[in-house]
Amino acid sequence: MHTLDHAARLTLGVVAGLCLTACSDKSAATAPNLQVTSLVTASRNVGEEGFRFTALSSSFACTVSGGDPVNPFSLASGLGQTIIASEPQFADAGDMNVQNENGPDAGRYLYRPSEGAISEVSVTDLKNLGPNSTKRFAFRADWESLDPTVWTPWGTLLIGEEANVAVKPDPDFPSAKAGLVYELIPNKNDPSVLDKIVARPAIGSKAHEGMRFDTKGNLYSISERNPGYIYRFTPDKKGDLSRGQLYVLKITSPTGDRTGEAEWIALDRNAVRIDAAAAADAVGATGYNRPEDVEMATSTGNFPENPNTLFVAVTAPSGPADNRILAIDLDDRGGKDEEGGKKSSSTAFVYDYVKIGLNTTSEFEWPDNVALDPHGNLYITEDPGSSFPTKRKGDDIWVARPGKGRHSPAASVERVASLTDCDAEPTGIYWELKGDRLFVNVQHRGGDHLDKAVAIEAADRKSER
Repeated sequence: MHTLDHAARLTLGVVAGLCLTACSDKSAATAPNLQVTSLVTASRNVGEEGFRFTALSSSFACTVSGGDPVNPFSLASGLGQTIIASEPQFADAGDMNVQNENGPDAGRYLYRPSEGAISEVSVTDLKNLGPNSTKRFAFRADWESLDPTVWTPWGTLLIGEEANVAVKPDPDFPSAKAGLVYELIPNKNDPSVLDKIVARPAIGSKAHEGMRFDTKGNLYSISERNPGYIYRFTPDKKGDLSRGQLYVLKITSPTGDRTGEAEWIALDRNAVRIDAAAAADAVGATGYNRPEDVEMATSTGNFPENPNTLFVAVTAPSGPADNRILAIDLDDRGGKDEEGGKKSSSTAFVYDYVKIGLNTTSEFEWPDNVALDPHGNLYITEDPGSSFPTKRKGDDIWVARPGKGRHSPAASVERVASLTDCDAEPTGIYWELKGDRLFVNVQHRGGDHLDKAVAIEAADRKSER
C-alpha cells in the first residue's frame, strides 16, 4: 500500500492465513444486481491441486459507506468469516500479518504492524480469542508508517517503515533519509512479550513493504516508489542482520517489458544506510512502478513448481504500465557466464506471472499483497484506491493457479472474494501456519471507521470452533 495515499483515500488491510476448501458443485448462483455472484460449496477435503470453486464473476456493488461491519467480505457459499480483533484493540490501519512461525507455541500468535497515526505492532492470541486477546506488542514514538513484517528463521520479528521521506528520523540513525527495518526480539518463553528492539539500517533506508527470507538466509524486499526496485540482503553472518551486502535487481538480457535474465548488483554499504533507492538509481537498476508485497515458499505456503521463486506485486497501471505479478526464478541457470561456465548465484530470471492480456482481464486492478497456499496457489489483493460514493465496486481477492513447466505464467486467475465496503481495501493476506484460515485486515473502513482483523475459513470448520 502507498503511504501517500492514506490522507486522500480509505484503505483496507488484509492479513492472511486462510484455508479455502474444495468444491465439487460447479453450479453458480447469482444475486440480484450482480452484488454477489458465482457461489461455491466448501468442504474440509482438499485435493492435490488445492481449493476448487466457481469464481465470482464480478465485484460486490457497494450501496452504503462502511459496507457490512459484521461480514466485511462477500464470500462464496460455504465460506465463513469471523472478526478476531477490531480497532481500538489495535491502532488504526493494521497492515501486514505474520505468525510466530517457529519456536515456543509456534502459530499461536498473530502480529500486525499499523501504519496509521500511531505506528505500533499488536499481537493477537489465536488460542484464546476474546475481548482481551489482542494487545500492543511494540511501540516507539519515532516509528512511522509501519507496513511489512516477516518472521525470521531464528525466531524474531522484522518490521519496516513504508516511508520514502523520514518524517520521524531514528535518533540513532539521523542520516537515514527514508524508512528503516527493525528487529523485534520476543521473550524466549512467551512470544507475546517483547524483550528488545534493534534497528537494522544495513538492510537499507527506503520505503519498505514486502519482505521474505529464502532458505539460505537472504532477505528480499522492495522500495515502494516509481521507479521502485527489488532487493536482496545477504548477511555477512547468517542470522545476523547487523552487517551485510544489499543488492538490487537489474535485467541484463531482456525478453520483454523489464523481464528476462537478471543479476543482483552490489550497492555501496554506506550509501544504502542513507538512501537505498538513490543507490539503486546510481547503478542503473531495473525500476518498476511501485513494487509492493513479495512472497515465496519459505513462510506458510508452497510453490511446488520451484520453491525458490520470488513473487512481486507491482501495482501501478501507467507511467510505466505494470499492474502485474512478477515471478523471479532465484535458481535460474539458463545460460553461461563470460568464461563459458555455469552462472553464479547472482543470476536470476524474471517473468510475468499475472498480467492483463496474458492470463487476466482489465478487472484485475492495482495488485497489492500476495500469499501462497500449501498447493502453490497465489492469492492476490487489490488496492485501486478511491472511496464511496464515487467508488461503487468493492476491492477483490484473486487467486492465480500455477502453470505447468519452467517459467510458466499462472494457468488461471479467478476472483474469490470482494469487499462490501468501497471505502476499504484488503491488505496483508497471510495463510495460517499449518492451519485452514486466511487472516485479513479491513483497513480504513467507512461507516464507523473501526478497522477489523478477519479470519476466513470453510463454514463447516468455523462451526466447529
